[in-house]
Amino acid sequence: MCRTVDLHQAVLAKNDENALALRGYLGDRGTVAVNLLSSPGSGKTALLEQLLGRAVAGGTPAAAVTADLATENDATRLARSGAPVQQILTDGLCHLEAGMLQRRLEGWLPEGTRLLFVENVGNLVCPASYDLGETLRVALASVTEGEDKPVKYPAAFGLAHLVVITKTDIADAVGFDRESFLRGVQQVNPGVPVLETSARTGQGVDALLAHVLRCAAGDETHVPVLARQHERYLHSHGSGDGNGHGQPRGDGQAQAHGDGPAHSDGNGHVHTAGHPLEREHEHEPGAERSPVRGRTP
Repeated sequence: MCRTVDLHQAVLAKNDENALALRGYLGDRGTVAVNLLSSPGSGKTALLEQLLGRAVAGGTPAAAVTADLATENDATRLARSGAPVQQILTDGLCHLEAGMLQRRLEGWLPEGTRLLFVENVGNLVCPASYDLGETLRVALASVTEGEDKPVKYPAAFGLAHLVVITKTDIADAVGFDRESFLRGVQQVNPGVPVLETSARTGQGVDALLAHVLRCAAGDETHVPVLARQHERYLHSHGSGDGNGHGQPRGDGQAQAHGDGPAHSDGNGHVHTAGHPLEREHEHEPGAERSPVRGRTP
């Protein structure tokens, strides 16, 4: 006897379901999550420390969760801002997952938190595939990393609602080709805003915080082409019906208005076609691989 077996399902269905639940949890609390992705050494911790400090000084309730394979160094550093901070130790896992973040937030996230910054593990590969229930996904790259980062890592940059260039104070010294970088961003994520920053000089930090606050207020948010394609795929293959079918990614679509190009702060924006996102592998870490620890200043 022959049987027909339906093999259609989202590879990351369980994570997408957890992300949907987490998005609802944060939405009910009025909290906007900002997922920060970059390679190691991009300067995202230094930039996040500046963002948290300015948010606190400006009266915006902000908190942060930072993830690393080992050590609580980043949590200790970020706590100097005066914002509540928690550390997740992944014990070798190369990315955060929605369930890990949800468990860390339960019973800890302070009431009234408006902005929750999530500093993902330093990696541009695996973290790009995992929805964390965020409203805003930010891909960062430093001027020291090379102009071809966006085209080398099209999923990380192609799913971003915002691209941030860091360490611009040394751009001339390292020969950073800004136009080449922006062309690469064009290729993978048409219309995405691009901001240039320096944690050392403070350039662009206020503009970045203002952009995040505008998105938190429900103003127009860029919708990546890859996110729209992926949402259509998930809708066409089910939406969490208990049979392994995943929920649609959030990625800020609910707040978005239109598909036109989103302008940057005058430092460039992008306008060409993106690429489809194909997920081929699923990471299935055991529970023993993702212990969590916390630190509150």
